[in-house]
Amino acid sequence: MTTAGVPTFQNFIGGEWVNSLSGKTFIDRNPAHEDQIIGYFQQSGTEDIDRAIAAAKTALPAWRATPPPERGEIILRAALLLEQRREELSKLLTQEMGKPLKEARGDLQTAIDFGKYVAAEGRRAEGETVPSALRDKMCLTVREPMGVVGIITPWNFPLAIPAWKTFPALMAGNTVILKPASDTPLLSLKLVEILAEAGIPSGVINLVTGPGSTLGDALTGDPRVSMISLTGSTEVGKHIAAICAKDLRRVTLELGGKNAVIVLDDANLDDAAAAIAWAGFGTTGQRCTATSRVIVHKNVVDALNERLVALAKSQKIGDGLDPVIDMGPLVNRTRVAAVDEYIGVGKNEGARLLVGGRPARGGELDNGSFFEPTVFTDVTPNMRIAREEIFGPVLSVLPVASYDEAIEVANSVEYGLSCAIFTENMRNVFHAMRDIQSGLIYVNAGTTGAEPHLPFGGMKMSGNGHRELGATAVDEWSEVKTVFVTYPKR
Repeated sequence: MTTAGVPTFQNFIGGEWVNSLSGKTFIDRNPAHEDQIIGYFQQSGTEDIDRAIAAAKTALPAWRATPPPERGEIILRAALLLEQRREELSKLLTQEMGKPLKEARGDLQTAIDFGKYVAAEGRRAEGETVPSALRDKMCLTVREPMGVVGIITPWNFPLAIPAWKTFPALMAGNTVILKPASDTPLLSLKLVEILAEAGIPSGVINLVTGPGSTLGDALTGDPRVSMISLTGSTEVGKHIAAICAKDLRRVTLELGGKNAVIVLDDANLDDAAAAIAWAGFGTTGQRCTATSRVIVHKNVVDALNERLVALAKSQKIGDGLDPVIDMGPLVNRTRVAAVDEYIGVGKNEGARLLVGGRPARGGELDNGSFFEPTVFTDVTPNMRIAREEIFGPVLSVLPVASYDEAIEVANSVEYGLSCAIFTENMRNVFHAMRDIQSGLIYVNAGTTGAEPHLPFGGMKMSGNGHRELGATAVDEWSEVKTVFVTYPKR
């Protein structure tokens, strides 16, 4: 292992960098070169979560009394610091998570753009004033923070998702405990470093690293924590929601997806294939919005398959720091084994493998968690590979005979996060906007590509109705009070 000069990182609690009370650490590795250690991080326990919650609770009164424009100035400084260090942080992100550098820069840019957007919310009206039905009376609404909030983030967008949760939570006047994924804790730590440098008061933002199975339950189950925000699997989301339901605390969930691209027989197949390959193989398929199903009219299925196979074969696999690389590794060996298991499932179910279907090997690839871009065809809607989230570079092509059948198949899964349609028929476009059961719909584009000023989130098992990003992002982290003021003559 490459261990010389490897740093040990600490938790951030109450404005100080501290070791876990147990003194234990865990290893964060580069998934492209698993003998390279990124760093040692604190393997925290419930006692560390307790300390973080206590610090956040102590800091809450002063932070909630801080004028929103002043909070916004701190967030803006943080966004500008991220912008200054974009290249440095992008390289760290690629080393820690594996996605190619061009994608890592996009991860950073999302955090920067949303930070600037949220900072301006400090001067936006926080409520409304409305007329009363009675004389000598006025009515208005005001917003106040939830209190101490817990944020649990995934490993696939190690900076964008922590930023797009933390920034609006802080802007709303909450104090925060951030628990990043153990596969990618470094970028969350860097975000907290930058917020501290930007002037966030002690205790307002706290970072605790360690196993989600222990820390997640401790954070979620503590009644001092008024709200939990999780991005993760649907299974974990149900578990977190059940804990919060016991005492009716708010929980916002952004969960899994089994996203489809519908390709009708009037579509531009070159455009469709390129978008599908990017959305299916980008980030090695490790996005909640990644394309997993390709629902294509039978008249053009062979022509589209030819294009998808060619694009899959053209993907350059390797270390994402190499500028020629198109697809980096999966996040760890466990994910390689999980994706490989689904390949066996697809074959056993009768799907026809067109390309890929195995871990990528040879030379430097042997030391990383790489997997070949994969395309199955002759997939039917009842197959597991057409219904379950694989979270890897695997496309399942499902032939259909009509628009109506395509919509039926698209809506047949339990998820409803992202869906796309390729067609030149505007009637079909507007019907699809109405008919598709999905929180995000793309027309003549792939299933990925959120924009900071638009809401992000899914339907059905992809979430619990809340939306991140967009104009209501700060509102999601606050409570509404309705105030009635009567001023009668005496």
